[in-house]
Formats: sequence, C-alpha cells, structure tokens
Amino acid sequence: MSDMALIMALPNESKGLFEAAGIDVHYSGIGKVNAAFKAFEVIQKTGCTTLLNLGTAGSSHFQAHELVEVTRFVQRDMDVSALGFEVGVTPMDQEYPAAIDLEAYFEHLSQGICGTGDSFETATPKVACNLVDMEGYALAKVCKKLNVRLISVKYITDGADGAAHLDWQENLLLGAQKLLKLYQSI
Repeated sequence: MSDMALIMALPNESKGLFEAAGIDVHYSGIGKVNAAFKAFEVIQKTGCTTLLNLGTAGSSHFQAHELVEVTRFVQRDMDVSALGFEVGVTPMDQEYPAAIDLEAYFEHLSQGICGTGDSFETATPKVACNLVDMEGYALAKVCKKLNVRLISVKYITDGADGAAHLDWQENLLLGAQKLLKLYQSI
C-alpha cells in the first residue's frame, strides 16, 4: 500500500529489522499522549490514508508469540466511576465514549479487543479486553477523527502478569521478526 504509513511505539519493537529492510518507521514513544501526537503528525506529514500500527502487547488470553489483529480498542485506565460512569467510558465524548471498532484486514490472524492504558499491565484489567497495550486507543481515536484507516497487529510478548516485564524484553527480537514478515506480506 503506497498510501500507508507505519507506526510503532519504540525502536525496541522493531530491533532495527525494518530499517535494515529499507522500511520507514515512525516511532511514537510510550503512552497515549505520545501516540496521539505522533499519529496526528504522521498523518499530516505523509498524507496517508492508512496507518499501520505494529507492536507488542500482553495477554492472558492469547498465546505468547501469537500475532493478533486488534478489531476493537478500549481504554482500560479511563475510570470516572466515582461520578457514575462505567470504567472505560469517557464522559461527554459523544463519538467514542467506550470503544473504537476497526475493520479487520488480515483474515488469517486471530482478532482481539485491546485495552489501552498508561500503565504496564500486570493484572486483570477492569474493562473487557483480551490483550493490553499502551498506545492503541489513542492511535485509533486520532485515525477515526481524521478519517484515516487504522490497521493494528500486536505480537503477544507476555501474559500481562507479574513476569510481564521480563517476558516482554526477552521476546522482542522474535516479535520484530514475525511483524516484519507480516509487513512484507502486504
């Protein structure tokens, strides 16, 4: 796709493999604010009509080393329950109060609901989701508002548990290899 831009959170997630293959990667940095800012910047700069997000995620549902296409993003850290709102619901957001749905692109991949939050999740999230990340919801919201298609695929590095920080680091190279192979299949 010539109208597509690639965004990942960190160079750790590509391990330099994409750059070595001559692929332009835009890195957002960690978290929702950084992701939103970078997505907006990339879309404005490149004029892309599709933003491809490749990265890592934790999951107690999917197997480690599996590639999962995200078809719905929710915010696992939006908690205004003290004012009577369900966890995950953004008050007064008329367009996307609780979830952002994406159209599937890769028919051969498992599909999942990703809970995004500004924390490295090591326990069961308070919202219904089966994988977790730190940037996806923000990317999805910017893309929806700018009428840009988002395709998001996550490599499951860890079980989103007490050992997640160790497993994440250990599995980055294999994840980068699998994500590069997927990218090259487009």
